[in-house]
Amino acid sequence: MGVVVIKLKHLIIAMLILIALPLVFISAPKAVSVFRVNGREIPIYSVERADNKIAVTFDCAWNDDDIDLILDTLDKYDCKATFFVVGTWAAKYPDALRKISERGHEIGNHSYNHADYTKLSANEITADLDKCDAVIAGVTGKKPYLMRAPSGGYNNTVVKTVESSGRMYIQWSVDSIDYGGASEQEIYDRSVKKTSAGDILLLHNGTENTAKVLPKILEALECRYEFATVSELIYHENYIIDNTGRQFTK
Repeated sequence: MGVVVIKLKHLIIAMLILIALPLVFISAPKAVSVFRVNGREIPIYSVERADNKIAVTFDCAWNDDDIDLILDTLDKYDCKATFFVVGTWAAKYPDALRKISERGHEIGNHSYNHADYTKLSANEITADLDKCDAVIAGVTGKKPYLMRAPSGGYNNTVVKTVESSGRMYIQWSVDSIDYGGASEQEIYDRSVKKTSAGDILLLHNGTENTAKVLPKILEALECRYEFATVSELIYHENYIIDNTGRQFTK
């Protein structure tokens, strides 16, 4: 009988442990250790930081009419920005690209000809990125490390392909929507009122009013934040990304 009693006690204890274990896991904080949420790969939209850094970025795909004015304004406010450049733009305006690089700004890959990456295969995406890289490197002598897909369009294939190629995919958390005839006030409001520490601001060159309102935007932001390039803002290893695309250190 003594043996039976001992076995029953052990059985009861084991059952209690099995019941308690799920409660422990349920109550523990959940951290996303891989960059997939609900089956979808998530790139970096913003960064959780202890300081007040933000990144100002420009997508370059149209013309170079305002590059000099944008660069002069960035110099005035001691703001090093990140320019995501389309390969055909770089090939058409090599002097503008060279100026961006020589003035100390960061350059990222924005595809070769602004194709919809969500409709391309992994091999096609890689070939397109490599083609853009080659144009940029031919002008600046430096191969980009960061990329942003055309129109920010991505799916699991796009994100996985970018990561497997050794690049980092960068989205944005604040969209100025500075194209399509947007007024200076509209661009300013969307750029300044919605920005907080760790944000990545999206602007474009070649628009009607972006270069005109840029001094006002930077003047407002520099009072509260420290400007950084995207590479200076993000974490390059030992990080996680949550369901909003916000990057955290582990």
